[in-house]
Amino acid sequence: MVVPDPVDDTEEAAPLPRWPDGAATGVGSLPGTDPREAAAAVVGELPLLPFLPELPARGVGADMIGRTAALLVDIAVEVVPSGYRVTARPGGDHRRAVDLLRTDLDALDEACEVARPGWVKVQVAGPWTLAAAVEVHSGHRVLTDHGAVSEFAASLLDGLRVHIAEVAARTGAQVLVQLDEPTLPAVLAGTLPTASGYGTVRSVGRNEAQDALRDLVTGLGVPVVVHCCADRPPVRLLAGIGAAGIGIDATRPVFSGSSALPAALDTLGEVWDSGTPLLLGLVPALDPGRPVTSRDLARPAFDLADRLGFDRSRLATLAVPTTTCGLAGATPTWARRALALSRELGDAFLDPPEES
Repeated sequence: MVVPDPVDDTEEAAPLPRWPDGAATGVGSLPGTDPREAAAAVVGELPLLPFLPELPARGVGADMIGRTAALLVDIAVEVVPSGYRVTARPGGDHRRAVDLLRTDLDALDEACEVARPGWVKVQVAGPWTLAAAVEVHSGHRVLTDHGAVSEFAASLLDGLRVHIAEVAARTGAQVLVQLDEPTLPAVLAGTLPTASGYGTVRSVGRNEAQDALRDLVTGLGVPVVVHCCADRPPVRLLAGIGAAGIGIDATRPVFSGSSALPAALDTLGEVWDSGTPLLLGLVPALDPGRPVTSRDLARPAFDLADRLGFDRSRLATLAVPTTTCGLAGATPTWARRALALSRELGDAFLDPPEES
């Protein structure tokens, strides 16, 4: 009897889509309190990769943590003097966050009716930044309770799936998710203070941090980028989670100019070698108080490509220009200018000069 070869019925997952070359985007936050004005500005200035604006000036529930908490499934939060804390049932603070997010999505939907984008980016706090910012009932950070961290990550995954589906249905666009992890370096280093202020929360191992992020990235089924604008973002860790891109402040000394660290540059080179794009924060988040041009702002990106041995023509594929951080603290005039400059940088990456 001839025994047939075993059939491998496992299917390789189809590659996730990629945003258009030359796309530019923003980090997430904008000044002001008018969601329609913000959405219209974003869709108008960043037509290839607009984002769902965040307007933290509106107060409780409009900030990064409150907004993310509004997406959680079967977990509610309230505001206490020390910040956000888990509560038994949704109250006024939680409902306000949900209502603000719904209003923002209505505004984006309206803006997209004028010019239908092919892509839309949404931003949420990543699991580690969220766990570091929210308290459990005892007043300690969620980060101190391994079980609570897992519950929050699972809840965030479920809520994000619903959010992605709604954004896609209402805008008709491919959704890109941005996980904001500004606190991740402190989580890894164990430098976050405890509730008493007399100690620090235990550090989280790199494998543990990476596994949680990887589970979230792979579980969403859409492209996910991770943004960390800290001084020394853990780029190598983030490169191992299957993300579609990694966002950094490219003007930080560790990456830019004569003080750039060779090890940091080598890590960025490895990311690009793997084909993973970098969201390069190049446009100042605050008005520098002097005239700036996209040519000036593009120089660090061109220098980075030159130092790493990449042809500048590949920047349109390997880099997405953004502001260095959110624009919540900017003036409305500069915020609009910063978005326009980001778009101009995307155009410059499509047709880079041979020399700066």
